[in-house]
Amino acid sequence: MTADSAKTNAAKTNAATTDAAKTVVSITDLDVSFATDAGTVRAVDGVSLNVAAGEVLAIVGESGSGKTVTAKSILGLLPETATARGAIVLSNRAGTSTNDVLSLSKKQLRGIRGSDVSMVFQEPSTALNPVYTVGWQIAEGLRAHGDYSRAEAKAKAIEILGRVGIPDPKTRVNYYPHQFSGGQKQRVVIAQALVLNPGLIVADEPTTALDVTVQAEILDLLRRCRDEFGTAIVLITHNMGVVADLADRVVVMYQGEVVEEADAVTLFQNPQNDYTKRLLASVPHIGQGVLQTAERASAREASWANAAPVVVADHLRIEYPGRFGRSAFVAVDDVSFEIRAGEVLGLVGESGSGKTTIGRAIGGLTKVSGGSLKVLGHEMNGVRERVFKKTRSDIGFVFQDPASSFNPLLTIAECVAEPLIVHGRARDPRSARKRVDELLEAVQLPASFGDRYPHELSGGQRQRASLARAIALEPSLLIADEPTSALDVSVQARVLELFAELQREFGFAALFISHDLAVVDLLADRIAVLYHGTLVEEGTGAEVLGAPQHPYTQRLLASLPVPDPVEQAARREALHTLRAAQTAAS
Repeated sequence: MTADSAKTNAAKTNAATTDAAKTVVSITDLDVSFATDAGTVRAVDGVSLNVAAGEVLAIVGESGSGKTVTAKSILGLLPETATARGAIVLSNRAGTSTNDVLSLSKKQLRGIRGSDVSMVFQEPSTALNPVYTVGWQIAEGLRAHGDYSRAEAKAKAIEILGRVGIPDPKTRVNYYPHQFSGGQKQRVVIAQALVLNPGLIVADEPTTALDVTVQAEILDLLRRCRDEFGTAIVLITHNMGVVADLADRVVVMYQGEVVEEADAVTLFQNPQNDYTKRLLASVPHIGQGVLQTAERASAREASWANAAPVVVADHLRIEYPGRFGRSAFVAVDDVSFEIRAGEVLGLVGESGSGKTTIGRAIGGLTKVSGGSLKVLGHEMNGVRERVFKKTRSDIGFVFQDPASSFNPLLTIAECVAEPLIVHGRARDPRSARKRVDELLEAVQLPASFGDRYPHELSGGQRQRASLARAIALEPSLLIADEPTSALDVSVQARVLELFAELQREFGFAALFISHDLAVVDLLADRIAVLYHGTLVEEGTGAEVLGAPQHPYTQRLLASLPVPDPVEQAARREALHTLRAAQTAAS
């Protein structure tokens, strides 16, 4: 896309937005507050915005900025503790009627949901009912809004599954959600949203949990929804690359208010608000890690290369036994790598590539089937739990979702103290409190936060507490499995800086598992790329990301959206060309 064409598109967008006849939703002076035990909390303060037919409006901001509350207000999905004032005027697709959502009854709201406005939720696994087929769930919306026979509803479900790119829809319409991959489940959720042909789709973080290759496919699908269906989209996301790839216009929210609004090209090239500038500055870019890698290498002693590695995988094979007569599933096949003391190895690849399986095997949580895996001098192939148990204190874990890895009934101090108590370093949380306070301060949390419960901390604060727990025993090896994927970009930047500081201070080796190539580039000394359980490429960030050799690595890199609408448009075209060439070659 040239700069002139980008300006033309922006002009068309602005023209469409100001044309009241084409406005799908108009929000005026929206205020939303919640009644809590601590008093009234104001989540949205005086928000006004319009969305035109066929337009993609992205709402961005950190957690607590009010973006999701604003989006859910459009569908009347706020809880009973919420009080909303202002106006949300929603038009039907034909433009023949309008409704003020805030004045509708529950019955009237059910009438517009699905037909006038639909929602695509962040996590399709929780949005889909596991006990019903996807065809039944898609047809449910049809039955709720019209008089369809069973055969007609199924035919419509098959048609919409085909349109969103589900292969063999006639067969797979009878599949259950667990029989689909993560990306396919997100396509099913989008099919649910499209089946009644609404004029507006609200997509709340629709690609957060997806790999970059699957994310690129979902973004293409949402783009088709706009172009082929003429659907307007309100996109809620913290991924600025996704915004640059898909959005026509961007609204930036901070502490419940709109602080900036502009077309996508203008916002990225010339942001006006200080918060917007900080938000964009927090986005990691491919290539930023070259300097950090060189600094870490120069700080090491000359004897470092001759030291015994902390982890050595040699022709590693891990398979899961088959059930009900099925053959075993090979998750990791013939993988070899090393992690040296004080080194960070970034492990990247799409879902199902074997990343987490390798991390679990290193931690002694998954059995090794073949080859060799030595962890801190212990051979894991055939290792006995009682032998390896003593070594567990030298391994720390940072999980993807700290909200689920913390016991909600324990305080943060009790959660952080758990490793100390389990391994006999403290008798109880009280005796461990001094050490816990030191750990919390090391991860830049006040010691007083130890008296809070996990739900009382933000996502970034919980992940800092998770880091404190991981380093409590001063481990020689730390395994971090997608530790920043669920965090806002500004919070992610602070957690990554903290991770790097702790790694320098404590000198632990680390296996950093992620599907975000820019994050891995920033932290890792070396990067290993997994594809279908096989290691296809390994080297420094400059080698793997600067000059990828394997076709999968090339596709992985091309799928990563960059926070620049003009550059991203060119990258999108290059990705389509690369896909076509690789399809033709295969």
